[in-house]
Amino acid sequence: MWRFTVDAITAGKRLDHFLQEHIAGHSRARLQTWIKQGRVLVDGQPSRASQILKAGQQVEVSPGELPPLRALPEDLPVQILYEDESVVAIDKPAGLIVHAGAGAHSGTLVNRLVHHFQSLSGVGGELRPGIVHRLDKDTSGVLLVARTDAAHRALAAQFAGRTVEKIYLALVHGRLRADWGRIEKPIARDPVRRTRMTVRLGSGRAALTEYRVLERFDGFTHLEVRIGTGRTHQIRVHLASEGHPVAGDRLYRAPKSVAPLDNLGRMFLHAWRIAFTSPASGARVTLESPLPEALGEWLRRLRSS
Repeated sequence: MWRFTVDAITAGKRLDHFLQEHIAGHSRARLQTWIKQGRVLVDGQPSRASQILKAGQQVEVSPGELPPLRALPEDLPVQILYEDESVVAIDKPAGLIVHAGAGAHSGTLVNRLVHHFQSLSGVGGELRPGIVHRLDKDTSGVLLVARTDAAHRALAAQFAGRTVEKIYLALVHGRLRADWGRIEKPIARDPVRRTRMTVRLGSGRAALTEYRVLERFDGFTHLEVRIGTGRTHQIRVHLASEGHPVAGDRLYRAPKSVAPLDNLGRMFLHAWRIAFTSPASGARVTLESPLPEALGEWLRRLRSS
């Protein structure tokens, strides 16, 4: 347990900021988790991360258990689309986190993978074995996993060289007038809301998104989207910056509920197709993930409305 007394210099600070300054080696997210769990007391009482401290107050911290330094195997289902000696392609459902982070240390795709496969690439570290690229938690679709270090490096080189073809299906709010379009805006972390990305700064990492209209509906447009880069939230932030957020994407200010798509429950973004060169055979491999039934139902409802 740690005990601190708030002095005149640190008075006026938020509780989580105070802890971050006084406890080394722990992220603010972890400290905030301890606060929510009631492990941090101010003058003997549970508090909030945003509480402003006063001089003379007593702060006590009972640390929680640290997450494992490696991904532990969990016997949970994995849908395999393809595998060879070098790579496995997974059909990831929406709602599944790819690897540990931000308070999630079990139930991830990686926990499932280390149970189902004897060995995976270690290039990404023990918390991310085999992970060459990622999909957001609420994005479904095909994801490549490297089985060996050599395969990992070969696939990473293909992604960096933009020879991996990645095509998504998305439903966005509003009717796009042009049949196709290209968005090239650098993407950076939002300095105010750190869970979001932004193009408003005019700086950041270069990003390329191209789209083609598949269908137009009253208030929505169904798109095929190709990305030449793989930035965090790239499709979501690029389309939202054009005034067309992905349906159901509340982080980027999509309406919560719009008839006839009430109670969306997830966003309509699906990694539909990927094409790459197998490090094992040298052959070009093209894989598709079927559109999930829930997203197909949305389209059927729009077509009949």
